Amino acid sequence: MSTNNNITLYFKAEQNVELQSEDVYIKDIGKMICADANILAKVKTIKLYHFKKGERKRQVISMLKVIDEIEKAFPNVTVENLGEIDVLVEQINVDKHKGPVQAVKIAFVSLISFFGTAFTIMAFHNDIGINEVFSKLYEMVTGQAGDGYGILEIAYSIGLAVGITVFFNHIGGRRITKDPTPIEVEMRVYESDVNKALIETADREGKMIDVD
Repeated sequence: MSTNNNITLYFKAEQNVELQSEDVYIKDIGKMICADANILAKVKTIKLYHFKKGERKRQVISMLKVIDEIEKAFPNVTVENLGEIDVLVEQINVDKHKGPVQAVKIAFVSLISFFGTAFTIMAFHNDIGINEVFSKLYEMVTGQAGDGYGILEIAYSIGLAVGITVFFNHIGGRRITKDPTPIEVEMRVYESDVNKALIETADREGKMIDVD
């Protein structure tokens, strides 16, 4: 243990952490820097929790617990937390999600998304009477009644496809721009809200790993 005084360790805790290991170490839940490399290396190896068989695979660890464990091991270290105050730790099994079952799930979700979106678009167009709108517009411009699908319908269909592509910022597996897509933004917001809800629930139920 270092004998230096007034050592400051800066810690940036993550909001959500996924691990394959049953043991949770301080190094797993965030990033840290310290002027004393020896202390930093030892702090990273401090064990915070061990997932037991049969228990739930999600745990919430309070940063107070982390700071308490660090100060117990190194009384001369001051911890400055620059990140989250609580960390949601989840143990995952990567092999569980491999195999043909996962491929079937992906195909099923893809089909539901495709046909569901197509049905929604058709239902919307039918609800607003898009064919009648095009017929009236064609008659206003040309003075003649529309006789079926023409340039307006074709241009609209192409514009709809281009608009969807630009909006979702993807062509196949490639991005059009470097900006995150609307789906990615919504998924990040949803993920953050879920994490906060799980953390608050654990706190209210007294299941958070905290100082005594």
